[in-house]
Order: sequence, then C-alpha cells, then structure tokens
Amino acid sequence: MTEIHTDGPESIGDVQPLDFLVVAPHPDDAEIGMGGTIAKMIRQGMRVGILDLTSGEPTPHGSETIRRAETIRATEILNLTWRGNAGLVNRELQHTLEARKRIASYFRMLRPRWVFAPYFHDAHPDHVVATELIEAARFWSKLSKTDMPGERFHPERTFYFFCIHLRLAVQPSWIVDISETMDQKLESIRAYESQFVVGRPTEPPTMLDRIETDGAYFGNLIARRYGEPFATKEPLALTSLRDVF
Repeated sequence: MTEIHTDGPESIGDVQPLDFLVVAPHPDDAEIGMGGTIAKMIRQGMRVGILDLTSGEPTPHGSETIRRAETIRATEILNLTWRGNAGLVNRELQHTLEARKRIASYFRMLRPRWVFAPYFHDAHPDHVVATELIEAARFWSKLSKTDMPGERFHPERTFYFFCIHLRLAVQPSWIVDISETMDQKLESIRAYESQFVVGRPTEPPTMLDRIETDGAYFGNLIARRYGEPFATKEPLALTSLRDVF
C-alpha cells in the first residue's frame, strides 16, 4: 500500500529530484485544484509530488484515520511519485519562522524544479497563509550557512492553482487541457468520501457536479472539453510556439 511520508523533511532519503511539487493546505486541495494536470504530467513521465501541510482535521464527518486512508487512495489513483504531510496544524496555520524553515527543508530535500501553491486571493485563512509560507520558503531554501537539511536549492518557479473559497471570475494566465484525465481527477476527489459524499446534498448540482462544470467552463475557453486554470506572478519564457493553441 502507498505510504504518506510524515517523519519530517530531515528523514527523506536519497530521492531523485521532482519535476513538480504541489503544496496544498489540506488533503484534497491539490486534487480539486489541479488533479487533472497532475495525472497528465505523470502520464507524460514526469515526477510529481504533493506536500499536504496539515491533516485537514477536524471536519464534520472525518477523522485522522479516515482522512489518511482517503489520501492514500487518492494518491494511488493519481499514481503520484511522492506524497508527504508536513504535520502543521489545521485551522491554526501560521506563517512562523519555524513553519517556513520546515517547508524550505522539504524543498531542499525533494528539489522540485517547479512549485505549485494555492492562488493568493482566498477567503480561507489556511490557504492564504499556505501561499505566504510557500513563497517565503522558496527563498529560504537557497540559503547557505543554515542548519536546514539538504543542499541549498531554489525552485525555478512558483505557479498558482485555483482551489478557492471565493466566487471569483478568475482570469488565468494559462489553462491546461485535461480532457483525457478529467475522469481520473474526479475519481481522486471521490476518494475523499468524508468530505464530498457523506452528509452532502444528493440533489444536483452536487460538489462533484460543480467541479466538473468548472472544468467544462475552462475547457470551453480553450476549445477543449475540460481544462484547469493556473496563474503566475512572473512572465513565462517560451522557446517555441509549437505547443500553444
């Protein structure tokens, strides 16, 4: 069975560097925001990991045991290269120096080329703080003369995925075609039964219906069936227009 790394960044062994690391405030945020893109990147042979900052508990119908089992199931569905939990406290996420150091240590040990963080405007305090932590930790991960584990390292880019609690008409920087992986994304979200099935309204539109509708909306913007939006604070550099449509 898949294991979720929970022993802290210093205990990560000799791991081949990741191509992408998605950092999520809670288990299920990465799946909701960019599960289709994660599945697509893995199908293309890339090494993709998720670092959940908290357990996501307490919730009305969940528990630590239930959420862990659900996270393992979602991880298996996406066929992730690596998944870990930073052990920070749900509902009490704070941008402390200790938390910044912990996330920076994960970056140094996993050495992802790109990092994905939650979109920076949100009603959920944990999401806002998570992004502040990730941005600061990216800078800290390149520091020398420190007791952080691993060699100094600086991820090339931070990109932002949308898993927001505000009803925003977002203008993404780009949209990924996930037509071939939308079913896999929805299956990974269904793995979190305590969050999206138990105690939820059964009359449409359900939470999963809304996620699929959002995917269809962003797909329509690029003349595809389904899409996932992303944002960047810095301009992108292209070496070719071959893959732009």
